[in-house]
Amino acid sequence: MRRSRLTVVGNAVALPLLLAVLWWVASADSESIYFPSLQKILGAFPETWLDDGWGSSIIVDGVPSVARLAIGFASAALIAVALGTAIGLHPRLRAFVEPVLELVRAIPGPVLVPVVSLFAGIGDGMKVAVITLGALWPILLNTIDGVRGVDPVMTETARSYHLSRPRRLIALVLPAASPQIFAGMRQGLSVGIILMVISEMFAATNGLGFSVVQFQRNFALPEMWTGIIVLGTLGLLASLVLQFAETRVLRWYTGLRAADHES
Repeated sequence: MRRSRLTVVGNAVALPLLLAVLWWVASADSESIYFPSLQKILGAFPETWLDDGWGSSIIVDGVPSVARLAIGFASAALIAVALGTAIGLHPRLRAFVEPVLELVRAIPGPVLVPVVSLFAGIGDGMKVAVITLGALWPILLNTIDGVRGVDPVMTETARSYHLSRPRRLIALVLPAASPQIFAGMRQGLSVGIILMVISEMFAATNGLGFSVVQFQRNFALPEMWTGIIVLGTLGLLASLVLQFAETRVLRWYTGLRAADHES
């Protein structure tokens, strides 16, 4: 078991490490101001993000970004799972709203930024609203598909045991749909991070997206690259947190798939 975990960790770290080494070697002699060497970028990192302790940029700009992303994504997940479950359980409601859902989800998330800012201003509310609206659709559509795909035999069996509707929802429908709900949450998280950055670039006085744009406008290009590395690291950490939650919640599903492979 321990060797298996080490193998998984090794496989996860190997490619990023290889890419970092290739970036280091390929950019070692770079004289370009637009593509500085990785050594120069990493040299600028501590001063740019870690100086001044609690007043450092990683706290002043990173914490607001993480808070906006967390609130926006959590709101999107709660709304999408509730709506998706209701739509998935009622075929007539699904037939009524599905064309509208397909139409609205085709609208690119970034175009929401100027529209939402007209109604919500340029404060934190606008950024949270944009993240929520963008991350909502993948989770909603996957929840609908997951709920409508519940095995009808299991549904009829639950009814034959006279399980109440709330009990069927908690004990059967949501667990059966949860693999697809988490698939939607992974997509929604990626959309949420993109919209967090874009909304902070559009109108903000702090945040990681705001910092990257300020570095670019001031022609501080190594510092701008450090901001891109911070954003990538934030995306990686958010994905790992979601994977951890998914592993805990879907432990039964992982075990079921492993048993199927062995049989």
